[in-house]
Amino acid sequence: MPVNNSDLEVDWLVAGAGAAGMTGAVVANQLGGSVLVVEKEAVYGGTTAKSGGVAWIPANHRQAEVHVEDTTEEGYAYLKALIGDSVSDARIRAYAERAKEMLQFMMQHSHVQYSALPKYMDYYEHLKGYKVGGRSMDNTPINLRRLGSDAASIRLGHYDGLMPFNVTVQEGQRLQEMDAGAYLLGMRLLLRFLLDIPARFKHKRDDRLTLGPALVARLRLSLQDRKIPLWLDSPIQELVLDKGRVCGALVQRAGTTTRVSARRGVLLATGGFSHNAEMRRQYQQAPIGNEWTSAAPGATGDAVVLGQKIGAALGFMECAWWSPTYTIPDGRVLALIAGKSNPGSIMVNRLGKRFANEAQPYEDLVKAQYISDAKGEQTIPCYLVFDAIYRKKYAVGHIKPGKVEDDKKLDPANFETGLLTKADSLEELARKLEINPGVLQDTVKQFNRHALNGEDPLFDRGVSEHDRYYADKSVKPNPSLGPLDTPPYYALRCDPGDLDTKGGLQCDELARVINTDGAVIKGLYAAGNASAAAMGNTYPGAGATIGSAMTFAYIAAQNAFAPNSTSEE
Repeated sequence: MPVNNSDLEVDWLVAGAGAAGMTGAVVANQLGGSVLVVEKEAVYGGTTAKSGGVAWIPANHRQAEVHVEDTTEEGYAYLKALIGDSVSDARIRAYAERAKEMLQFMMQHSHVQYSALPKYMDYYEHLKGYKVGGRSMDNTPINLRRLGSDAASIRLGHYDGLMPFNVTVQEGQRLQEMDAGAYLLGMRLLLRFLLDIPARFKHKRDDRLTLGPALVARLRLSLQDRKIPLWLDSPIQELVLDKGRVCGALVQRAGTTTRVSARRGVLLATGGFSHNAEMRRQYQQAPIGNEWTSAAPGATGDAVVLGQKIGAALGFMECAWWSPTYTIPDGRVLALIAGKSNPGSIMVNRLGKRFANEAQPYEDLVKAQYISDAKGEQTIPCYLVFDAIYRKKYAVGHIKPGKVEDDKKLDPANFETGLLTKADSLEELARKLEINPGVLQDTVKQFNRHALNGEDPLFDRGVSEHDRYYADKSVKPNPSLGPLDTPPYYALRCDPGDLDTKGGLQCDELARVINTDGAVIKGLYAAGNASAAAMGNTYPGAGATIGSAMTFAYIAAQNAFAPNSTSEE
């Protein structure tokens, strides 16, 4: 492929147009730099657009509005207690101290808008510095039409057709309660959707974006305002070095390779390697592949490949932001965040036994699934088993409650593909799943006996605040526990999936990539899932992925454009 000899020069080159990449671009531009963002996919948004868009920000400036008291030191104490020494103390402290700074900067200088979720707790209440809410933050919705022609190239469609309208985190949690207030909220959202006449004339999709797509849209609008160019279908082929310093990259675009010089440096924000099956098999625990991830297709480990060519060190390659996932008939892979905590359900392996607390944080549940499978307990895949009462009352993944959408209205492919299995008895269900009927029946019998008393002596399900968040608060004494005793019975096949991988380029507290000797590679920065996770092999709370991605992209740009940071450094 020919190289374009008319080199392009900018101050800051960003690879990847997700939360990390576009945040780094906005910050660099605000600090006076000329910026180019390149994205290898034909759409922008990356895995951020397929996520909940939540950001976990300790001691953020919106907490006072929801009556949450928090400090930087409490945030640091919580992170340190959870992450330990697996990540440098300087990197942990940088996040605890500067995440709130990033948020204020972005809310002042971009269209990014977050509000604190008062009841979305951290995941580990036994740790020092834990908070019952306020650190996980929700996006403000935005209308897609504000993007103009760029609306055509945003990543959408992950949840298309699963609900008629989009919902925020708070709206989604409220709708799951299925009481009179939830029905009223649903009617308001549906009415707003129906009265959006311009959208109804054009398509069935809701133009009111929420969650990850809302964050992506707000960041893209911020690039528009600043006239920051975004090249799509433009992967980086190679990093360019000058005397050991990264000074740009070769970018493939429209059949030509352009040499882009970057005076202040290059930020790699290309996502993880979830869709690189070979790399996953090399670094991660079997069985593994790229079939169970809900990450964007472009997450193929580009940063790892580029970095290794110039001697970059790697970290946490065995890790991922784990979550149970399931594959719907059209091939989309969805994370199972809610649904596994409600009463009237359990998860079993193919021996017919429970293997973990189903309501625990999704990362821990997948880790438990792998541990169980490694013992020979046939836990990959596993099954979420529930009864008719559960089916009627609760949503499970994309499947609406039976009182909203009964079995006759479900796509038959849900059953034909084996995603859903239905039977008139537990014995029949077990036979269809090729599970020993007696074992499954005994598992359910023992579970039911304790569930009636609100107890789970095996795994303590429903004890923590986290377990109860997505559960049915009307059920007493334990909102996460109830018997499975009303036929027909159902099973949802679940795989040990992820939101993306955590492994990537090792970075210091300033988001500078370091080499295998521990020295900084000048001019090269990484953030988001392209970098070795600042959270290590842990998951502090909802939004830790995006919170750390945006924060270290912010730190990277701030460092690159600091007065003492020059192209000769």
